[in-house]
Parts: sequence; C-alpha cells; structure tokens
Amino acid sequence: MSYSHYDRLSALESTFLNLEDGNTHMHIGSVAICQIGPLANEVGGIDIERIFEFVDQALQERPRFQQKLNFVPGTGQPVWIDDDKFNLRYHVRHTRLPAPGDARLLKRLAGRIMSQQLDRVRPLWELWFVEGLEDGRFAIISKVHHSLVGGQGGIDILSALMAPEAARRRRNPREWLPRPPPSSGRLLVDAISRRASLPLSLLRSGSRVLAGAAGRHDSVRDAMEGIVEVATSGFRPADETPLNQSLGPYRRLDWMPVDFDAAREIKNRLGGKINDVVLATTAGAIRTFFGRRGMSVNGLDFRVLVPIDKRGKSEGGISGSHVSSVVVRLPLDEPDPHQRYLRILDATREVKGSKQSLGAETLAEIADLTDSALMGQMAQLGLWSRAANMIVTSVPGSPVPLSVLGAPLLEVYPLVPMGINQALGIGLVSYAGSLYWGFNSDWDALPDLHHLVEATQFEFETLHKAAIGASKA
Repeated sequence: MSYSHYDRLSALESTFLNLEDGNTHMHIGSVAICQIGPLANEVGGIDIERIFEFVDQALQERPRFQQKLNFVPGTGQPVWIDDDKFNLRYHVRHTRLPAPGDARLLKRLAGRIMSQQLDRVRPLWELWFVEGLEDGRFAIISKVHHSLVGGQGGIDILSALMAPEAARRRRNPREWLPRPPPSSGRLLVDAISRRASLPLSLLRSGSRVLAGAAGRHDSVRDAMEGIVEVATSGFRPADETPLNQSLGPYRRLDWMPVDFDAAREIKNRLGGKINDVVLATTAGAIRTFFGRRGMSVNGLDFRVLVPIDKRGKSEGGISGSHVSSVVVRLPLDEPDPHQRYLRILDATREVKGSKQSLGAETLAEIADLTDSALMGQMAQLGLWSRAANMIVTSVPGSPVPLSVLGAPLLEVYPLVPMGINQALGIGLVSYAGSLYWGFNSDWDALPDLHHLVEATQFEFETLHKAAIGASKA
C-alpha cells in the first residue's frame, strides 16, 4: 500500500465545524495594532515581502496551518490532509485603510472581514496586514477557525510572530512538501475498521478516561454527575433578551482597553480572580445597556457561557482545541456594584464546586472514542435551548511588550464567535499592563453596540472605586 497521511479531528474540533452555518460563524479573530517602525518600506508602507518570509518561517513549526479538510465518504466525518496547493499569499493579505485611517474605519474593515466564512476547501485561516492607520501604525487582523485552535484562538496564531526571540530566529527557506492524501477507499475502510473495534476500544480506553477523571477529582462518580449536569443544563433555559435572536451574517465590532493594575486591585481588595472582575463588569454593563433600552432586569435569569482552556502549559503551540465551558448566572438585578461583585463570587464558587467543567471534558474524551456527532448534537441542543445568553471569555497574554520584526505591538483585541441565537460575544486578553476587551455582535441586532462599550468602561471604573471604598470602610 502506498504511503498517505491524514489526521482525525477530535470531537470538539468536529463540533465547531458542525455548529457553523452562513450566519453562525465559528472563526476566532483578533485585531492587533502595531507601530510600523522598522517594518516601513521606502514609501512609508509595510514591507510586505519581509512579512511573507517571516510568516513562512513561522509555519514551519505549525504544519496544521498548511492542512485542509477532507471528509470520509458516507459518514461525512472530517479529517485533516496536507494542502498540496497551499498558497501563502492567499492566506496572508495586504490592504490599506483610506484616510484618515482612524479606529472607526479599522473597526468597519475588521467587521467586514469577520462577516465572511472561511473557505473550507483551503486551510482555515487568514492574516490581514492593514496599513494606513493614523500616527504611523498598522494593524494585523487574524481570522482562524475554532477547529484549528483552542481558547487563545486568534491570539495564538500571532504568537509565533510576536515572540521576543522571533525576529532573531532565522531559518533557511523550506519548500512545502505535502504528504499524499489518503484515497476515499482508505478513509472508508479505516472508518469501518475503527467502528468495528469500537467495543474493545471503549472497554480499554473508556475506563482510562474515567480513571483519569477520578485521578483529577474525588471519584468516577464525579465525572458521571458532571456529564448529567452538562446534559440537563438546557432543560431550564435562560430568559430571552434582546441579545437572543436569529443572526444574520454581518458583524459589528468594537473594543476598548482598561488598566490591568486597576483590575488586579479590584480582585485583591474584594477577593476572587480577574475573571470575576470581568464578569462583574459585564453584569453591570449589560444591566445598564438593557435599562437604556427600557427593559426591566428584575428577576432576570441571565447566563453567560465561560470557556476554559484545558490545554496544559507544556503543550504550547496552537494545534488542536482543548476547551471546556461552564455556565455562570449574572445578577443583573443587583444595583450596587460591590454587592454585585460579591454575588458574582458566590456564583463562580458554586460553578467551581459543581462538576460542569469535568463533565464537559469527560464527555469530549468519550465522544473522541465513540462518535463525535454526539458532542455536536449536545452542543446544538444547549444553544438552541438557550442554556446561556452570550459568551464571555478571557485569556492571559504576555505581561511584557512584544513586537513583529521590531515593530512594537501596542494593542490587541480578541474577537470570539457567537453561538446560535446569541447576538453578542465578549473576549478579553491581558497584555503589557492593559486588559483589552473585544466586542463581536450581529450588525442588525446591536446598532447601539457603542452604548454597551461606554457602559462597560463606566462600570469598570465604578467597580474600581467601589473596591477602594469597601476596603477603606
């Protein structure tokens, strides 16, 4: 038999593909803003040829970004195969903003880019280098399918370009040598063989999965109870809000930074973690936003989906998704920011004491051993039944300044996908002393997105003042 190669997608990776349609996009993104500095060419634009060479070198350590989807005949199960027609200049794109090159124009361009699905006949990512920003800056807009990356998403695809040692790391150019893809016959035979061996595989590996869960927690029963919690989470749907309506394909983006030291001071004075600060600020902002629309929040059952990156620190890289999620109820009915924060602490402690995350993680591992469609069906059920109203996720970034070929990275804003009937997603990343908020919304559902951003800024500052006042009392 002649040599060929392919990689199976995990159940979680397949789920992200299955959740996507023309209106519900499953790509993650980011907008990074840099000072052009040493990357300027003779006319003041970006030296794009250096960028092409630099990205090509970075891909040598990330072969998944030179792979595309293929599908098992009959079953439709997706697999990764090497792209024998890989073209770097299709994925790395160069454009320019019209004058004045301000933030409003950049947000509109990023929104148009994020409104388009990635082409599934090619590797599922794009990098846009945007020159013409005011004050001698340029932007990098990344767009990566969630099936390629885990919780850090669009931030991770830039990590190879922005690592402190990246500019010094030079390699000889390497020609892309794709491995031959398998025939349809081989894919089908392998799928049939795998299904035939499934009972024995489950007997061996299923016990390993549960034993692993038991090793991380008190007992196998914890893992099983966690699966039940995940399976029943949508039986009592969250209340319907203006954020929960059918999506269109078009996206409206916005962003803002806050001081990371202020966020750290809040959690140091009031307890908890940075994520509690994020959730409390979000709760206050949504409360204000709904109030501006004339909506009562008294007794409102409002929940957010909070992804948790399960990838170990030693794994590094960007190959594969390792994300679990928990659902947290936000107390929008609480008017006092200090009391709201304390209630958030109670809610997150309750979630940590539950087995949601363990159940989702164990379910993903079992689905990998059996049928990945099981996890996709449960995810769709949870979204359709409105187990949560929106997604809020935050990831740690570099505490020290980074650069791209010597061009300093000034700001970076993450953009997370939205689920079925979820018109808003909020992503955050910490970087070099700031906490950067990215807002991704449906164009028609949130024409007043800027009001939510203003409310978020106000609520963060109000919570900071309340934390200082509470510690002095």
